[in-house]
Amino acid sequence: MDFTFSEEQQAAAEAARGVFADVVPDAVPSPALTAGAVADEFDRALWARLADADLLSLLVAEEYGGAGLDAVALCLVLRESAKVLARVPLLENSAAMAAVQAYGGPELRGQLLERAGRGEIVLTVAASGRTGHDPAELAVTARQEEGEGEGADWILDGVQTAVPWAYDADFVVVPAHTTAGRTVLALVPRAHDGLALGEQFSTSGERLGELHLESVRITARDVIDVEGAWEWLRDLLTTGTCALALGLGERVLRMSSEYTSKREQFGFPVATFQAVAVQAADRYIDLRAMEVTLWQAAWRIASGARGALPVAGDVSVAKIWASEGVRRVVQTAQHLHGGFGADVDYPLHRYHAWAKHLELSLGPAAAHEEALGDLLAAHPLG
Repeated sequence: MDFTFSEEQQAAAEAARGVFADVVPDAVPSPALTAGAVADEFDRALWARLADADLLSLLVAEEYGGAGLDAVALCLVLRESAKVLARVPLLENSAAMAAVQAYGGPELRGQLLERAGRGEIVLTVAASGRTGHDPAELAVTARQEEGEGEGADWILDGVQTAVPWAYDADFVVVPAHTTAGRTVLALVPRAHDGLALGEQFSTSGERLGELHLESVRITARDVIDVEGAWEWLRDLLTTGTCALALGLGERVLRMSSEYTSKREQFGFPVATFQAVAVQAADRYIDLRAMEVTLWQAAWRIASGARGALPVAGDVSVAKIWASEGVRRVVQTAQHLHGGFGADVDYPLHRYHAWAKHLELSLGPAAAHEEALGDLLAAHPLG
């Protein structure tokens, strides 16, 4: 295991800091004051700047116009994006492109990768399942028409809930299960016969989509029927979510530090009080644990290195720390800010809302603790 970032990875992080430098978290209405979505679509201007900086194609091979980097580089960029609550589908788009590159056929790769890397089309992933708690691949059924061999069309039926950026994406990657027990990934155009979207809203005020599929016909070219493709994509999405939680948590702790250093009681900054310092120190420890477990999971995905447990074990450990850690960081920040933290003209409440969304996305800590327990039972250590 080597946690030293390469020059290319550091360059990607530096480019991201430059792009996000002018982004402010309160550019849209507060979710606390908005009944529906805080905006009609994601930040298209920022998306264009990310494309110009070649940050949409980080994981794409050079032959498709990408940088050919890895999951570690993506997580470094996502970390920076979360510090400013960037309203772009960077994680979902990047992960979907990476899955198409790793498991899709040549025709599918040629159709999507270069265009998505330039920001011309947007991809997202339906990863929450029917209820947000059940396995996503079980929410939709996929059957291939008989009599036409491997090139036959696929028919999809089912419902996926809480699909991020569903109303803005051109294609939704939908995991689905077959009668044979396999999981396939179908790239479904948003405007397609048999597909309907229902509005949902996250705690952050972003619009989600409940995806209804009724006898949706997808060509074989647009279906990835390769063992392990969905598991790999899910692990990358979960690890990316941990990177977002880390970046958000780091920014919130800095906000707390700056505020408590300026606010005075009894003639002294409250940051000098032992009770305040101890709470801040505990949250710093949370962030360092979130960081080390994130890089372990990202490194496993990027390198393919073997370990005592499958890579899903490291991903679950990272998500446990990310979910619990980011929750504690924002709760402590609210406490240290006092009533000021609830002021809707101050951005802390926005970070709290986004943190709650990230905490539960792709499974809360309890779900990953259960998954980790199953892995330990199946792969006894020692």
